Amino acid sequence: MRALHLAKASANSPPEITTAFKSIPLLKPGHALVRISYASIQPSDRLNAQGLFPYTTYPRIPGRDYSGVVLDVADKSGASNSWIGKSVYGTSGSTLGFDTDGTHAQYCLIPQDALVEKPATLSSLQAATVGVPFTTAYICISKAQVTKNDVVLVLGANGAVGSAASQMARAIGCKQVLTAARRPDSKPDIVIGSETPETMLTEGVSARTAGKGVDVVIDTVGDLKLMTAALEQLAMNGRYAWIAAPRGDSSKKISFDIFQAYRKEITMLGCNSAARTIEVTADSLRSVNSWIAQGSLRAQAEGDFETLKLDEAIENGYRKTAQKVVIDMS
Repeated sequence: MRALHLAKASANSPPEITTAFKSIPLLKPGHALVRISYASIQPSDRLNAQGLFPYTTYPRIPGRDYSGVVLDVADKSGASNSWIGKSVYGTSGSTLGFDTDGTHAQYCLIPQDALVEKPATLSSLQAATVGVPFTTAYICISKAQVTKNDVVLVLGANGAVGSAASQMARAIGCKQVLTAARRPDSKPDIVIGSETPETMLTEGVSARTAGKGVDVVIDTVGDLKLMTAALEQLAMNGRYAWIAAPRGDSSKKISFDIFQAYRKEITMLGCNSAARTIEVTADSLRSVNSWIAQGSLRAQAEGDFETLKLDEAIENGYRKTAQKVVIDMS
């Protein structure tokens, strides 16, 4: 089979990514062999290829999200055999692409307990793009214990995770869902421009909540000034869930009023999609399948993505970080 290949020349050298011919993986107990139809290149895949995930082992096939068809299962007893021929989709959790060969290949072994049937309302291409965004948004929604009585603020609402979180909050029937983003063309409730974004956020939230603040913040941006401003907008028993932080040598420390935080009983919740097993991540996808089927949770359109063949994926996918890319494995 054709696959992408991450390897290191030495323990201290950065990984190099190439295309390679590899043997189709052999079935092992508890797993299914899936022929990959499409696999997206997520931002975390690009970071992984740069060696920024310390728990990745080498050599490794990268790739987290996928859609495909089950060709065979190791356990053919009972209902397990019924998976053969089904269209499935999924994402990595803490394994695929990190310590187990991932989905940027024509075939991949997936634990049988992590198989999730693809909803009919998603095309195979769309299904390959939603694993990380949908499960990450679901982690935020779940950990923050969002209910219909909450006012929710989503930072970075025009991104993949932010858009999914906003849709989920609306599907729950939250009292109010406020969206904040830097780009005005996405028509957020609050535009946080490049100049004094924290002031724009503070004034925008205050104006739209009559100064009462919000019950939940879902932060997909990871900007420390925005984070500080958003924390101050939390109401009593407020919950702050975030998925990102500054990278590189930038400061990763913030200061906030601990007196006000304890008086309001604020809860802070870091949400890391790569900290869960692939089986737990599959449960998250199953939980959102009903929203997908009902049309309450929509994936981005196929036309929003550039579709590449595997041989093009390194130069035009991994190395062009602004691109939304899906690899066609046919």
